[in-house]
Amino acid sequence: MSSPSPAATAEESGQMSHRQILQALSGLLLAMFAAMVASTIVNTALPPIVADLGGSQTGYTWVVVGTLLAMTATTPIWGKLADLFNQKILTQTALSIFALGSLIAGFSTSMEMLIGARVIQGLGIGGLTALVQVVIASMVSPRERGRYAGYMGSVFAVATVSGPLVGGLVVDTLGWRWCFWVSLPFAVAAWFLLQKTLKLPPRARKDVTIDYVGSLLLMLGVSLLLVWVSLAGNQFAWTSFTSYMLLVSSVAVLAFATWWEAKVAVDPVIPLRLFRDRTTTLATLASITVGVAMFGSGVYLSQYFQLSRGMTPTRAGLMSICMVAGTLVAGILSGKLISDTGKWKRYLVGGSLLVIVGLGLLGTIDRETHLVQVGLFMAVLGVGVGAIQQNLVLAVQNNTAFSDMGAASALVAFFRSIGGSAGVAALGAVLAHQVSDSVTAGLRALGVGMTGSGDSHSVPNLAELPEPIRLVFENAYGDAIAMIFALTVPFALFSFVCILFIKEVPLRRTVQRADEVKQAVAGTPTTVGQQ
Repeated sequence: MSSPSPAATAEESGQMSHRQILQALSGLLLAMFAAMVASTIVNTALPPIVADLGGSQTGYTWVVVGTLLAMTATTPIWGKLADLFNQKILTQTALSIFALGSLIAGFSTSMEMLIGARVIQGLGIGGLTALVQVVIASMVSPRERGRYAGYMGSVFAVATVSGPLVGGLVVDTLGWRWCFWVSLPFAVAAWFLLQKTLKLPPRARKDVTIDYVGSLLLMLGVSLLLVWVSLAGNQFAWTSFTSYMLLVSSVAVLAFATWWEAKVAVDPVIPLRLFRDRTTTLATLASITVGVAMFGSGVYLSQYFQLSRGMTPTRAGLMSICMVAGTLVAGILSGKLISDTGKWKRYLVGGSLLVIVGLGLLGTIDRETHLVQVGLFMAVLGVGVGAIQQNLVLAVQNNTAFSDMGAASALVAFFRSIGGSAGVAALGAVLAHQVSDSVTAGLRALGVGMTGSGDSHSVPNLAELPEPIRLVFENAYGDAIAMIFALTVPFALFSFVCILFIKEVPLRRTVQRADEVKQAVAGTPTTVGQQ
C-alpha cells in the first residue's frame, strides 16, 4: 500500500500543506508589500510634499504620525476581531480601507487633507499589520514559522528598499502625488489573490461579543496621548494648561479603559490575562524601542540626507539600502537558524545590543560625517532590528493559546506602533524646537532677519536659499537629528533589560498549545469554516 502524499497527510491532519501555505502567503505578502511601500515611499517624498503644500515641521511630523496614530489605535481591535470573525474577509476589508486612503492622499490639496488621508491609510495598515501575523500563525506552527520568515523578511526588505527609491524617482519625474497611487495596483492584486488562495482550516465556534466601549476608550486614550506628545513644546508649552489637560485626560481615559477591560468587558479587546505570562509582558515592553528604531530612523534619516546633506529624494532613497540590507540579512538568517535549532533568545539579546550600538553611533553624526561611516552605522542598526522585530512576535505566539492568537499578536504590534508613533511625534517635536533655535541663532550671527529667510519652523527648500543661509539650515538639521538618535539610547537599554529577563521556552511544533490539543482529542468542538 502506497504512503499518502504530504498534501493528503496535511489535509487529513487539519493542517495546510507547504504548497497551500505558499499559495496563501502570496496574497498576504503582496498585501504587506503594498502597505510597506506606501509607508516607506513617503519618507523620501515628504520634504518636497510639505514644501509644495506649504507645511511646517509639525505638519511634516503629522503626515507620519497621523498614519501611525490610526494604525496604533486600531491594531489591537483588528487583532481581537481576528479571534471572532472570518480572518480572510477582515484582511480584504483592511486592504480596501488602505486603498481608499491612498487614492485620497494622491488628490490632496492641503496638509490637512493629506493628513486625513494618511489616517485612513493607517486604519488599513493597522489591520494588515495585525492580521497577516495572525493568519500565518493560524497556518504554521511556531517551530516551522522560521521556514517562512525568510519570505516575510525578503518582502519587508524589498518594500523598504524600493519604497524610498521609487519615492525619489517618482517625485523627481512624475510628481509626488504618484507616490500614493503607485501602491494601488499591488493592493488590488493582493485582494484577488487572497480571494483565490486563502482557505484557512476550520476553527472552534465561539460566541461573538464585541467590546465597543473598550475599543472606543482605547482609541481615545492613545490618540490623546499621541496628540500631547506631538504638539507639546511647539504648539503649546510642556508646562501649559493645554499640555496638562491632554496628559491628564489621556491617563484618565487609559486608566478607565484598563478598569473596563479587567472588570466589565465580557470579551475585552486586550485580554489582561495575557500579561500573566512573563514572556508576553516583557516582549511587548521591549517592542516599544523596536518601533522607535524602525519608524524614527526611516523618517529622520531621510530628513538628514535631504536637509542636512543636500541630497535629492532619489539619492536619499539609495542611502536607505544600508539599513535595509542589515535588516534583510539578520531577519532571514535568524529565522532560518531558529527554525533549525528551536533556540530564539540569543538572537533577541544580540539584536537588542546592536540596536543600542547603532542608535548610539547615529547619535554622533553631523553634516560633515563621511557617508560611508553613516552607512555602516545604519547597517548596524538594521541588523539589530532585523534580529528582533519578528522574533519578539514569535516568542509571544509560542506561549499563547490559539484562541487568543489574534489579540496576543496584535498586542506586540500595538506596543511597537505605540513606540513608533510616540517616538516619531516626540522626536519630531524635539527636532522642530532644536532646529528653530539653531536656525534663529545662526541667522542672527549672519545678521539676517527671519523675514529674509522664512519661518525657522518651516521645512526649507534648500535649492532656493543663498549659500550662507543654506549652511545654517544644513548644520541645524544635522546636529538636531543626531541628538534625537542619542535620546533614544536609554529606551534601547530598557528593551535590552526586558529581553534579558525573558524565559526561553522551546518552540512548539503544533499550531495549538499542548493543552488545547488534549482538549480537542478529549472532545471535538463544533467548528465553523473560514473560507
